[in-house]
Amino acid sequence: MDRYESAKKRYEDFGVDVEKAIATIKNLPVSLHCWQGDDVKGFDQDGPLTGGIQTTGNYPGKARTWQELMADMEKVISLCPGKKKLNLHASYAILDGEQVDRDRLEPRHFAKWVEFAKKHNMGIDFNPTFFSHPMCKDGLTLSSPDESVRRFWINHGKACIRISQYFAEETGVPCVMNIWTGDGYKDIPADRMGPRMRYKESIEEILSEPFDKAKVKPCVESKVFGIGVEAFTAGSAEFSLSFAAMHDGCLPLMDNGHYHPTEVVSDKIPALLCFFPEIALHITRPIRWDSDHVVLFDDETKEMAKEIVRCDALDRVYMALDYFDASINRISAWTVGFRSWQKALLSALLTPNALLKKLQDENSMTKLMVLNEEIKTLPFGDIWAHYCETEGVPADESWYAQVEAYEKEVLSKRV
Repeated sequence: MDRYESAKKRYEDFGVDVEKAIATIKNLPVSLHCWQGDDVKGFDQDGPLTGGIQTTGNYPGKARTWQELMADMEKVISLCPGKKKLNLHASYAILDGEQVDRDRLEPRHFAKWVEFAKKHNMGIDFNPTFFSHPMCKDGLTLSSPDESVRRFWINHGKACIRISQYFAEETGVPCVMNIWTGDGYKDIPADRMGPRMRYKESIEEILSEPFDKAKVKPCVESKVFGIGVEAFTAGSAEFSLSFAAMHDGCLPLMDNGHYHPTEVVSDKIPALLCFFPEIALHITRPIRWDSDHVVLFDDETKEMAKEIVRCDALDRVYMALDYFDASINRISAWTVGFRSWQKALLSALLTPNALLKKLQDENSMTKLMVLNEEIKTLPFGDIWAHYCETEGVPADESWYAQVEAYEKEVLSKRV
């Protein structure tokens, strides 16, 4: 009996259908974020990152053009098992020398990304880019007291609704369109409600743009604080959840770096699923708030995946990665993060959730603890290796040799 068959038998002892778990994970789309490859710079501006965004490090070889970014993403795709989606920011419009500001973006500016997505059988998720732009006046966009600033960003959001509809129609996959801003204040504000009312009205006007709710999934993402906005953010957790709850067709998006260090999104997932038909996630690894470290196969990552599976919500949760690290090889960062979330999902699918729930409902808490501890040492690695082999990607760390070769042959020549 080979290692996979032996491991499969061990999981079956707990009532787990391993083949069903593998068949399930193969078809779970996870969004791969384009901004890891070029440190969130995008293609529509040459200035520094602003609006609460900061990337640290200067590892050589970052993508400088859309051609290089697509090539890098293709390398990552070749190293990762599972179904992918493409996650874009509006600042990654391919303008080819045309002078077009963000409030006038059109679907045609993303046609090459649609070609890329179709080539790899992927849907596309989208994000309006409310940062790194001269119209971020005093650090504010949709909540600005300046009506002309708000109008610019409202028009940008409406343009992104139209582009999202285009993505969904072209790929045949619903487009999750996430609204996030870094709007806030460095020190204690004199007025908290005013900015939030302007923010509310601005998002409502964006969502007044016609779209097919089956094809476009607008989200609002909260933020607890940001660089330069430590004291107050307009889009707090309470604001974003309340907005989504009060607006039909709008989803809450939780980024697990956007909460206080003692909060965990894994506990919030089942709470939101009690009320929302669908929710969205940005999966990262916060060491100190929103530090956007590469996702690892760590405890909270595993718990988030477990809650999605335990709640039977794989078809109700839109999953996307969101981190950026410029201090290490960017291809490796992408690959480690995607493979780590795949491991978390597979581990969750291999957990005997029905058995554990039954023990809890029977108040068999002693046995529940015993089995939870036993599950931790089941031969997960052998199931993971088999899954990777069926997907045609390396099962172990041997994938890194391909990254080293790519760095030597491609990345090192980018000056």
